[in-house]
Amino acid sequence: MTLTEPETHIVNTLQGGFPLHTRPFEQAGARLGISGPQLRDAIASLLERKVLTRFGPLFQIERMGGQFVLAALQVPEERYETVTAQVNAFDAVAHNYRREHALNMWFVLATSTPAAMQQAIAEIEQATGLPVHAFPKLEEYFVGMRFTVGGEAPVGMLEPQAGGPMTFPTDAAFALQDEDWPLIRASQAGLALDTDTPYATLAAQLGWPEQRVLQRLQQLLDAGIIRRIGVVPNHYAIGYRFNAMGVFDVDDAAIARLGPQVGALDFVTHCYRRPRDLPLWPYNLFAMCHGASRESVLEQIDQVRQLLGPDCRRHDALFSTRILKKSGLRV
Repeated sequence: MTLTEPETHIVNTLQGGFPLHTRPFEQAGARLGISGPQLRDAIASLLERKVLTRFGPLFQIERMGGQFVLAALQVPEERYETVTAQVNAFDAVAHNYRREHALNMWFVLATSTPAAMQQAIAEIEQATGLPVHAFPKLEEYFVGMRFTVGGEAPVGMLEPQAGGPMTFPTDAAFALQDEDWPLIRASQAGLALDTDTPYATLAAQLGWPEQRVLQRLQQLLDAGIIRRIGVVPNHYAIGYRFNAMGVFDVDDAAIARLGPQVGALDFVTHCYRRPRDLPLWPYNLFAMCHGASRESVLEQIDQVRQLLGPDCRRHDALFSTRILKKSGLRV
């Protein structure tokens, strides 16, 4: 998709670090060499043209006491569209992709409590009549990405605002307050683009002073509950036309040593240890790779396979062929 120079600059540089300020568009626009209204109009246009999928805060559900789970279904072809609609109807489904495998529907579930996760899985099984194959995170080796217009630059980079993967201990002192949930729910779908003062709009919705909104969002950001505030590119639209979930059957005795090495590769955006689900699913190491061509992604996955050496018994590349849903967190 053809972008203007200011639009390219917005996509490349505003994936994090959007200001917590009374007039944030004006402040962010000054850094980009455009006015606040020009920035608002550009973001709105990029969202309308689906160059961006979201704009606003991105929340880390696990830091909120909740849970992310990657899940998959084996859907008969004749039922695929029906099951897609059934699965996408659940608010707990944040993302859903069709991938090349017998397990041909892969979705991310996000819930505010582990108990709600089990309920969501049970309800999806009841609605579809299909068993949900759940792959909760056992270890996180890397999460970080920055997409660059053109699709050629490495994407496995540290997050623009966080400065690195999220490594907060599970017993960290910060705790959500009851007042935080209305703030999270009011902002999880994004920030207003029809005003120069989106935080004042948010404050008015909540009945709070604007400074209270700004202060609490900053505290949530500092605690890692907000991962970053900014734009979220549609990587397909800006040149990363292919992505695959590389999956590897790694010796359990070696995965703690090898997982961080895979996560450190500059083309890997997500790297996790997840449980096997035998006999259908023998893989325990997951690494997401993106590129401008199918061949480039296969080369990346081959690099991972070479790094793992004899400790990897087998591997596969599950290319996504269709985005079924991409709404982000809803709690």
